Amino acid sequence: MNNKILIINGPNLNLLGEREQSQYGSITFDQLKKNCLEKAKELDINLKFTQSNIEGEIVTLIQEAKNNFDGIIINAAGFTHTSVAIRDALDIFKKPIIEIHISNIYKREEFRKKSLISDVVSGGIFGLGDHGYILAIISMQNLLKNENR
Repeated sequence: MNNKILIINGPNLNLLGEREQSQYGSITFDQLKKNCLEKAKELDINLKFTQSNIEGEIVTLIQEAKNNFDGIIINAAGFTHTSVAIRDALDIFKKPIIEIHISNIYKREEFRKKSLISDVVSGGIFGLGDHGYILAIISMQNLLKNENR
């Protein structure tokens, strides 16, 4: 494996462009995916971009990624604040992980200010809109380069 990255998007992110544009902007999920795939191609990264509304599917994606990917970028969305199962799967991954959120979860409702996954990831990007995904791809590339030295 070399520069194989999995981006996992959690519940409701498939509705980007339709929901709470004040928090998430007007970009659609398909446009976000296109932007990420273009950046990955530019950086010679093999990228898989996924989304699921089902907690167990996300856990399975993370478990399977252990043998197939060098790093994970995850926007667990609402599961960020509730899923011990996703946290445990990420903890088992043992490779670079970047947590990302389009909105700044620390400037939102009280229940969103607690991330159950932040303590098991390599780093996080919060509140930079859809551009945060591009920054996460670039950051992951740097993490993987440093790991391979």
